[in-house]
Amino acid sequence: MGKHHDDHRRGKVIAGAIGLVALAITGATFTASQAAPQVRTSPEKATETLREKASVTGTAWAVDPATNEVLVTADSTVTGAKWDNLVATVDAMGAGVKLQRTSGEFRLFAEGGDAIFAGGSRCSLGFNVVTGNGSPAILTAGHCTAAGRQFSLTPGGRAAATVARSTFPGAGDFALLTYNNRNTDAPSEVDTGNGRRVRIERAAEARVGLQVQRMGSTTGLRSGRVTGLNATVNYPEGRVTGLIQTTVCAEGGDSGGPMFTNNGNAIGITSGGSGNCRTGGVTFFQPVTRALAAVGARIG
Repeated sequence: MGKHHDDHRRGKVIAGAIGLVALAITGATFTASQAAPQVRTSPEKATETLREKASVTGTAWAVDPATNEVLVTADSTVTGAKWDNLVATVDAMGAGVKLQRTSGEFRLFAEGGDAIFAGGSRCSLGFNVVTGNGSPAILTAGHCTAAGRQFSLTPGGRAAATVARSTFPGAGDFALLTYNNRNTDAPSEVDTGNGRRVRIERAAEARVGLQVQRMGSTTGLRSGRVTGLNATVNYPEGRVTGLIQTTVCAEGGDSGGPMFTNNGNAIGITSGGSGNCRTGGVTFFQPVTRALAAVGARIG
């Protein structure tokens, strides 16, 4: 976890988190100072304060609209003075803001391999969609397009899709790739393996507690639940806002893959997070509804 501050008042709380199982979200939650329990910072004010005072790589925060609470998460790279500042910032905001640790590092889930390819890197196809002019297209993660503008469906294969729109970092992590062949058969389905498919009927909003599934080219089908909305994540490559926070695991190469529900709702696109599918972690997703609105596309 790295060294923490020596402040005696907070030391007991932090020590409780260090002793938990490594490479998983800690069960300990650092609550705001009890000195002024009557103070409650609104989620809007809390996120503004965090952006101004605690925007360092390895931090993230998300909102639970049901409880009006903000959950702040720090990965293992946030140590020393950075950790001290984060704890002090959360303490100063009073009730309604909580701080937790996660092991590992927040990172983007992209690497060289197989699924959709560009420039020797691998990501995962998110959802097949239809553009405003009726052309078939792919919705995937925006950070995947750093590898190139042309994507193939096999390693070293012929280009099958071209980047039309891409956002990352900033207000989201999404990209629209239009198929080079307008007559490409691009069904609105997610292949979940072993000959099974889930028909995607519509785009839908996430909500805290929603049970979801994720498909990726590295780790296949995984499940979990939504734990926060409107998340801000400070990746090494830059800050991304408006994401969904979940307990679903993911690994390198799963980037851009679909998060969905059994009844055919498209919910998110895999962005990044911490941990892996052996020990768990936190994973963030781009909301599909916002991505579709931004690129002018729809579920087919």
